[in-house]
Amino acid sequence: MNEPRTAGSIDATEALALDYRSQRIGDSRIVLADCFDWLRRIPADSLHAIVTDPPYGVKEYDFDQLTKRADGNGGVWRIPPSFDGHRRAPLPRFTALDARQRERMRSFFAEWSRLVLRVLRPGGHVFMATSSVLAQLLYGALAEGGLEFRGQVIRLVKTLRGGDRPKNAEADHPDVASMARGGYEPWGIFRRPLPAGMRVSDCLGAFQTGALRRRPDGKPFCDVIAGGRTPKRERALADHPSLKPQAFLRQLVRAALPLEVGVVADPFMGAGSTIAAAEALGLTAVGVERHPDYYALAAEAIPKLRDLDVPADAPVPAG
Repeated sequence: MNEPRTAGSIDATEALALDYRSQRIGDSRIVLADCFDWLRRIPADSLHAIVTDPPYGVKEYDFDQLTKRADGNGGVWRIPPSFDGHRRAPLPRFTALDARQRERMRSFFAEWSRLVLRVLRPGGHVFMATSSVLAQLLYGALAEGGLEFRGQVIRLVKTLRGGDRPKNAEADHPDVASMARGGYEPWGIFRRPLPAGMRVSDCLGAFQTGALRRRPDGKPFCDVIAGGRTPKRERALADHPSLKPQAFLRQLVRAALPLEVGVVADPFMGAGSTIAAAEALGLTAVGVERHPDYYALAAEAIPKLRDLDVPADAPVPAG
């Protein structure tokens, strides 16, 4: 971790707040805004990287769906049954999206990609969480918007708990699974293309972007990370259904800023775990969230998540 910064350090994110409600946390900032509106208004080439976990099916974070989840009615959210007295977290029904909703998702992320292309510096990277079911559609949409596909990070984690048997026919087909048990979570890696004729070394010199930072042990950043589920102590600090572990996010944020300078953004901030990861590493971030409740949650959770002592590197598979 870098040396602590003073309260009087320069705020590199103030200009990115525009006229939205915002709050400074360390050298980072959270902003209450719709990210599409925010991306249209901030200056061009103002972000060095993006690390984000968006609404996979787009509609699960609509206000009506959040209300249904809070009331226990589900909607697009699957409310898993209790097991041994443990109430499991709701999960979005990604496979419930029909053709119209899939087209909405494609259009949503293609437009998002076009907006990001303007505000991301040339060579700047995007790390975006998705699911094995929707990755193909999401990646195609981001490429349609102009971002360059650069591979995936595979987070090794059991992602599907229950709901894998034929609905209403479990007893008739006890030896059948409707889909493979999820054992990983894919994160797409994208980059704003380098200017024509520019090498990575030129891009690093001109824009501080274009590459990924190596691991603390000097080895290249690895695209398979065995991190497991988000620890209970982190969930206790930030009650968000899609909270990612600090041990994992800190690796992505570190990799996204190759020269350890610049601003990394999370346009779908949620509980602020990406911002906390950047703060823990002594880096600067800006998080944007349109839901006031999650914005307030992030303001409380970021300092607590930032101060957690977590491993600098999760283990990677042998081989």
